[in-house]
Amino acid sequence: MATDTSAGVAYIDGGFMPIAQASVPILDLGFLRSDATYDVVAVWKGKFFRLDKHLDRFFAGLEKLRLELPVDRDGLTRVLADCVRRAGIEDAYVEVIATRGMPVAGSRDIRLCVNRMYCFAIPYVWIATPEQRERGIRLVVGETERISNKSVDPRIKNYHWLDFEQALLSAYDAGGDNVVLSDGKGLVTEGAGFNVFVVRDGVLQTPATNVLEGITRQTVLDIARELGMRCEVGEVTVHALRTADEAFGASTAGGVFFVTSVDGTPLGDGRIGPVTRRIHDTYWAWHDDPRFTVAVDDVPPFE
Repeated sequence: MATDTSAGVAYIDGGFMPIAQASVPILDLGFLRSDATYDVVAVWKGKFFRLDKHLDRFFAGLEKLRLELPVDRDGLTRVLADCVRRAGIEDAYVEVIATRGMPVAGSRDIRLCVNRMYCFAIPYVWIATPEQRERGIRLVVGETERISNKSVDPRIKNYHWLDFEQALLSAYDAGGDNVVLSDGKGLVTEGAGFNVFVVRDGVLQTPATNVLEGITRQTVLDIARELGMRCEVGEVTVHALRTADEAFGASTAGGVFFVTSVDGTPLGDGRIGPVTRRIHDTYWAWHDDPRFTVAVDDVPPFE
């Protein structure tokens, strides 16, 4: 059985283990029905970035889904820090998952399930490859319509991704690197694991509805305010995305990454624009700012 922790460490059922040993029971409704919520926080150079914001969102999602954890907020923070410490990773992708859990034998009453928690830390994950980060993302607007927010609340981080998975395959077939979906009425929603921003005449724009209210999205909005940039949160049409001066994605998995083209049409001169560059550079500078970071080693161990 694997004992190497360099690939990551998980915490399940009260114990820590190498990520290769981690598993989910096949009857867990998180697996069978996507009845779960989760959150991902980055650790960069040994420091959690905006951990408080991630925990705020995660616990709000738990309340809305009526899920419970076996630990409180402080206990969860300690578990996550211990996963990072035990893995010995300086730059980490750290996830906590809460599921509905296991049904009672012979029953389909979800009220009787005992909720489950899974945590893990693995080396930092990037949405974009090094080449894509250098040249920019070739974005495709998928034909698949994003799941309506009237069906699944996107503000609760969830695993309802089949619309994205189908659209990603089509985007790859078309020569794209990633995909963004519309609401079926000409408005941009979000990408596969990232929020979308466009820049037109120096003004930042990002969709307001049918999106996860991403922590990196919020960080971009905070940066824009601090830098005195004008930013509008509202409707963004597919046409506005295709004809933007600049566009970029925002995600915990890679921060701010710029878009070279949309549906094969170049944006601007095909290089990272000045607004995107300022946002990108400030975003990474904030990872060293004590206003937004918590050192892993400053978090007491979980006992």
